[in-house]
Amino acid sequence: MIVQPTIVINESEVADIMKTEAPVFSHKQLAATYFNQVWDLLEKENISLEEQEQMIHLCHSSFWHWTQAEECTEKNLSIGYWQLARVYAVVGQGENALHYAKRCISMSLEAGLAPFYIGYGYEAAARACIVLQQFDESQKYKDTAYVYVEKMTDEESKKLLLSDLESLK
Repeated sequence: MIVQPTIVINESEVADIMKTEAPVFSHKQLAATYFNQVWDLLEKENISLEEQEQMIHLCHSSFWHWTQAEECTEKNLSIGYWQLARVYAVVGQGENALHYAKRCISMSLEAGLAPFYIGYGYEAAARACIVLQQFDESQKYKDTAYVYVEKMTDEESKKLLLSDLESLK
């Protein structure tokens, strides 16, 4: 026989619970918060196994909340796919990294996003291929990213992408 526990709450306790309002966050707020928490972890010098797992969960949570936000654009999705690719590359899961890098590239191209976003998709694919030890393929993606660097007009954005491309070894 299984005995189910019973919780007894009197009416005044129910009234107190009903008066307590939990803060309400929008999907956009949660997406941005989780994105920034992932970024904080990515910037750490050494990421523990526990932090790696947390980073993966936060990144997927950020992406999912963006998909639920009314304000979600193809640009948000491109950035989300890029961050997923970066996270998976950092934790050494090259197949997942390449999957999300390719999603970033296709989303960015289909949406006609600026060269910055497309270039970062190719940067992510190059990074994923390094994790997979597919060095020739990585160089092809890196070369394509450089093509998009040349199409960029904002000098600060160019510097960011060039720096990330140069960090790929």
